[in-house]
Amino acid sequence: MDFAKIVHAFKNKRVLIIGDLILDRYIFGKVSRISPEAPVPVVEVTRESFLLGGAANVANNIIAMGGNVSITGIIGKDTAGRVLRELLEERNINTEGIIEDRRPTTVKTRIIAHNQQVVRFDKEDKKRLEGKSLAGLLCYIKKAIPEHDAVIVSDYKKGVITSALIKALVKYAKANGTFIAVDPKVGHFHFYKNVSLVTPNIMEASQGSGIEIKDEKSLLKAGKTLLNRLSCRSVLITRGEDGMSLFEKGGAREIKVTHIPTVAKKVFDVTGAGDTVIATFALAYTAGASLADAAMIANHAAGIVVGEVGTAAAAPDVLIKSLGNIKRNK
Repeated sequence: MDFAKIVHAFKNKRVLIIGDLILDRYIFGKVSRISPEAPVPVVEVTRESFLLGGAANVANNIIAMGGNVSITGIIGKDTAGRVLRELLEERNINTEGIIEDRRPTTVKTRIIAHNQQVVRFDKEDKKRLEGKSLAGLLCYIKKAIPEHDAVIVSDYKKGVITSALIKALVKYAKANGTFIAVDPKVGHFHFYKNVSLVTPNIMEASQGSGIEIKDEKSLLKAGKTLLNRLSCRSVLITRGEDGMSLFEKGGAREIKVTHIPTVAKKVFDVTGAGDTVIATFALAYTAGASLADAAMIANHAAGIVVGEVGTAAAAPDVLIKSLGNIKRNK
C-alpha cells in the first residue's frame, strides 16, 4: 500500500459532516485566594478563547488533513452561534447547511487556572430535533449527498441525530453509493442500522452490544454482535493503549477481524482523538484504501493527536512520516 499516495489524495475528497455543533469556550486565569462568600477559588481571568467542538471539530480535522468539507447542524440565533459560524468559515468549511433554531447554541465553557480545569459548565438544549428545523436539515442532506464522497455522522446526543434522520440519510446515501461513518453515542445504537461504519470506543461498544468487554473473547463477541445487530458493513472499536479492532463483513456470513496495535509513543491528551479517527478513516477509505488500511492510517493519525494537548489534528506531512515507519519497522 502506497500510504503517501492515499494521504496526498485527501485533497480531492469531499466529506459531509452531520451532527451536533458545539462551541468550546476556554477561560484562563489564576487563583490567589478563596472567596469569602463560599469555599470556592476566585479565578482572576487573564484571557479566553473559542475552539470548534463536537461535529465542528470533525470538520476541522478534515480540513487540517487537506480534505474539503461541508457541515450541517443546528445553531441558535445568538452570539455563540455567530462565533461558531465565523470559526468554521475562517477554515473554509462550507456552512450552507447550518440551520438557525430557537434553541441556544451548545457551548461548553471550561475555566482553567494554573493548567488545571477548575470547573466546566454547559449551555445546551437537548430536545429532539423536529419540525421545520429537521425538514430543513433533511432537505440540505438530500441535495448535498451527491456532491460528497463520504458522510460522517457525529453524534453527541444533543438532539440533532434521530432515528428519522438516520433512516432518511441511509436512503439518500444508498441511492448514491455514499459511504456513511458514524461516531456513536450510548443509547442511540439502534439508530445506526445499515450504515457503512460505526466507531465506538470500548465503553460504547460494551454498552451498545450488551457485552462487557474484559478480554479478547468478549471483545470478539461484542464486535460481531454490533456488526450483525446493526447490519452495517464494518465496526471499528477503538481501544486506547491497546489500539483498535476492525470487524468487517465478508462473503458467506464471514466476519473478518483485524487487530491494530497503537502507535502512540506518549499520551498527553485524548481529547478529540475519536474525531481524528473517524475523519481520517473516511478520507483514507474514499481515497482508495481498503477498510483495514484506512483503519491503520486512522490509527497513526490518532497516535499523533494524543501526543498533543487539547483538540488537535494530524497534518498530512506528519501523518505520511508516521506511516513511513511501517516499512522501516518490518
